[in-house]
Amino acid sequence: MSAESRFGVTGLAVMGANIARNVAHHGIPVAVHNRTTATTERFMEEHGSEGPFTGTHSVDEFVAALERPRTILLMVKAGPPVDAVLDELAGHLDEGDVLLDGGNSHFRDTQRRSEQIESRGLRFVGTGISGGEEGALKGPSIMPGGGTEGYGAVEEVLTSIAAEVDGTPCCVHVGPDGAGHYVKMVHNGIEYADIQLIAEAYDLLRVGAGLEVPEIASVFEGWNGGDLESFLIEITATVLARTDERTGGPLVDVILDQAEQKGTGRWTAQDALELGVPLTAITEAVFARSLSALRDERVRASSELAGPRPGEARVGRDLVDDIQRALYASKVVAYAQGFQQMAAASEVEGWNLDLGAMATIWRGGCIIRARFLDRIREAYDADPHTPNLLLVDYFRDAVADAQDSWRRVVAHAVELGIAVPAFASALAYYDGYRRERGPASLIQAQRDLFGAHTYRRVDREGVFHTLWGEDGAEVEAP
Repeated sequence: MSAESRFGVTGLAVMGANIARNVAHHGIPVAVHNRTTATTERFMEEHGSEGPFTGTHSVDEFVAALERPRTILLMVKAGPPVDAVLDELAGHLDEGDVLLDGGNSHFRDTQRRSEQIESRGLRFVGTGISGGEEGALKGPSIMPGGGTEGYGAVEEVLTSIAAEVDGTPCCVHVGPDGAGHYVKMVHNGIEYADIQLIAEAYDLLRVGAGLEVPEIASVFEGWNGGDLESFLIEITATVLARTDERTGGPLVDVILDQAEQKGTGRWTAQDALELGVPLTAITEAVFARSLSALRDERVRASSELAGPRPGEARVGRDLVDDIQRALYASKVVAYAQGFQQMAAASEVEGWNLDLGAMATIWRGGCIIRARFLDRIREAYDADPHTPNLLLVDYFRDAVADAQDSWRRVVAHAVELGIAVPAFASALAYYDGYRRERGPASLIQAQRDLFGAHTYRRVDREGVFHTLWGEDGAEVEAP
């Protein structure tokens, strides 16, 4: 077989197949491969006429079909399968060839693989790809990480297939080793928070405001024309407007209320704990999915645990407007926390992340694409070292305008017994962040009493300890 293909894709499940089609639609010859030969044959039967494809049935044939230096994108399940495929491919490649992992790999795995692969003279690009099935085909947001030489070898292809906003491709070299997969992980964490906040807004509109599902669909459709404009708000309106053919009622009412997860949100929360970043909105969104999974227990608890007596829903435009403003304010907090986490990781890992560029490439193609990402980009363009988006004039003023509504919504939810963990935790973070002095002084005093953990004073330098069990004298700690 002659080497005619400029790009290779192995792993032809939905995402891999659509990425391969996207590449071919841009006139770039693509060799495709899958561990199961039947999958490759089916792909060629269904899509082979769409562009310059070469179907291959073995690793030898796949590698032989590629021009040198070879460029191969892996679209296989994260974890051990990635290591297995990388190991198999590496034995067939030559110095300077490039391997890209386009799956949702953990960034620590990507760092390890980067070191291993590049020690063999190959180049490795851990590549976050967001956009789902449609984005993969029509233009995703792409977050490649790794060495500059590896990215340089694939930049033309990646920027060609990425989504574009205002003529700018939604693809940028994020940073070395695992930076690309890290940013994709945080993207997914923000996605968890965004989705949970929307679900809570829906619950409040339905239970708290007494609206019917078609009415709520219209509300979200209207919101998508304002500051909340985003892909997730748009698809929420679409979902809520869908009627179930079997029952004639809203489709959302026949879907089991158990939200599944693939792990990236959990990874984001776990890493935030390691970094000491207060990632409350995203973490509560992860916990909410875990709670939703306890369906059998929830069914039992619904008849055994006490709650507020049913009250009348606060029907009215004022409540709907309050929920809209509370949703926006909570969303600002979730994004502010996510960007704080990326900044902290960048400093620890030495990645030198351009946070404004992250906002730029998330404006199109990805799941969290939204109007206000332009505002985030502007904030980091003005000050790349912005410590928190809540301190940026635009977001500070927007949240200040929304805070009364935000508080009314959370209070109304508590009165009715409607769980709003993301709304409430975002508000608690905001209130905690804006406090000049909080109650942590008591915590530190307690820690000093039971564990001699010491404390600092506000009125002089040094570290101190009180002899609680002796004469109560304060001494300066060594």
